[in-house]
Amino acid sequence: MKVTELNYKPGQHLACTVEKLPMNEGATDTIARLMRLDPANKKALRTAQRMRKQREVIYNRGNRDWHKREKSAKVVRVEVGENWTMPFNYDLARDIASVKDYLSISAK
Repeated sequence: MKVTELNYKPGQHLACTVEKLPMNEGATDTIARLMRLDPANKKALRTAQRMRKQREVIYNRGNRDWHKREKSAKVVRVEVGENWTMPFNYDLARDIASVKDYLSISAK
């Protein structure tokens, strides 16, 4: 699919909704990656990363510093009916085109 076929301008906000769940893991990961571009989700990820860094336990083991790190937060969940907004840019065109069958996308 060509980038010009999407009819969206760079910087334009897109409202996306998951219409049906993809059967393959790759499409699910792509949708989750697009969901993480929502400003509210970005802020939650930044906050979670900062809190993990503050709660990181550093202890001495064999005269070396060892870091006990928490697992990263799973902020987004791909389920039917989930919606988000994200700014469009041409880097996302192929990702959007690959999962367009599972999403309903409208320009804001």
